[in-house]
Amino acid sequence: MSKPEVLPIDFAVPVTAYAFNGDRSELAVCPNTNVLQIYKKSGAGWTLTAELKEHDKLITSVDWAPHSNRIVTCAQDRNAYVWTHQGGVWKPTLVLLRINRSATFVRWSPLENKFAVASGARAIAVCSFDAESDWWVAKHIKKPLRSTVLSLDWHPNNVLLVAGSADSKARVFSAYIKDVDSKPAPSVWGERLPFNTICAEYSSPAGGWVHDVAFSPSGNAVAFVSHDSNLSVVYPTGVDNPPSVFNVRLTSLPHTSVTFLTEGSLVAAGHDCQPMLYKLVNNNSWEFVKSLDDATGAANQPKAGAAGRLNNTAFNAFKQADSMGATAGVAGVGAGDTVLTTVHQNTITSVRPFAGAPGNVSHVSTAAIDGKVVIWDINSGGAGIAGLVKETAQMGM
Repeated sequence: MSKPEVLPIDFAVPVTAYAFNGDRSELAVCPNTNVLQIYKKSGAGWTLTAELKEHDKLITSVDWAPHSNRIVTCAQDRNAYVWTHQGGVWKPTLVLLRINRSATFVRWSPLENKFAVASGARAIAVCSFDAESDWWVAKHIKKPLRSTVLSLDWHPNNVLLVAGSADSKARVFSAYIKDVDSKPAPSVWGERLPFNTICAEYSSPAGGWVHDVAFSPSGNAVAFVSHDSNLSVVYPTGVDNPPSVFNVRLTSLPHTSVTFLTEGSLVAAGHDCQPMLYKLVNNNSWEFVKSLDDATGAANQPKAGAAGRLNNTAFNAFKQADSMGATAGVAGVGAGDTVLTTVHQNTITSVRPFAGAPGNVSHVSTAAIDGKVVIWDINSGGAGIAGLVKETAQMGM
């Protein structure tokens, strides 16, 4: 069984944003500051090669375009920058976001000719390059957003955008920009897609704000995780045309990030400090499969919460005192007794594909408040991705 690879970089502070380059030889990471650090893989270690210091407040999100090799960052200073590597130096270009609240999340589109920035201004800035003015300009998606937009993901067609927000909604919008995009082919989300068209809107099951969203590899489904400890996967058309909505009520703490592996499998992670694998079963339900964290024999059990943050000496001592009246040793529980059995020791803030092709991801990476960046092999321990791909093919996905 292969163990997860913990990158040998000691940040000692929360990792608020990170992204790898296309061939995974470089890492852009923000260690809870306004400075973006660039590391390059060197043998068995990683060497700091640059520090990008244009932002003057905390960097909230970063994305690295794999083909054009451009980096985009956004921050609480309400700005975004596109960084281009020229002459051995990273050069910034300011983006005119025109927002009056923090920028919270940013992602390049699949063709890398535009990117979207979420914000606390109840708006999404869809940015494209204006060659005449030689800068990046933004068009805003505003209605019907009623609160901070927390996450985004692009459809494979480079036009549709799914957004999760603190108003407990996940919405699919059209981000079509004339003279930038080709007319998209009709899809399950609609045919006529002018900018800011609302293609779909879904609510979290119990009113929790939506932490993260993701399109499936085909773009025909959307997954989102919410603060009410639910994972939802939505297909816009069902048997009688209404959407098919699958909700998985978590036995663990809420997830904060989600990404698809195949059309019928995904990984989500969050406050329980471990990435968890889910799959589509018989086309009629999504179910928890296992935790990718094999630090303990309990980690692969369906009771996911028991394997993470809630499984430590301090918690078990207080639980015993509450249920059995046992108080011996409770007062002596110290910081050294609160080490979790999981690799990550605090909330996972982001899970992203690391290796494999879209629709057949073999490895994912995670970053967390404990300052660790970890690479996970989906095939390690139990039924791996190969089995899930076979099952998905048999189901005709």
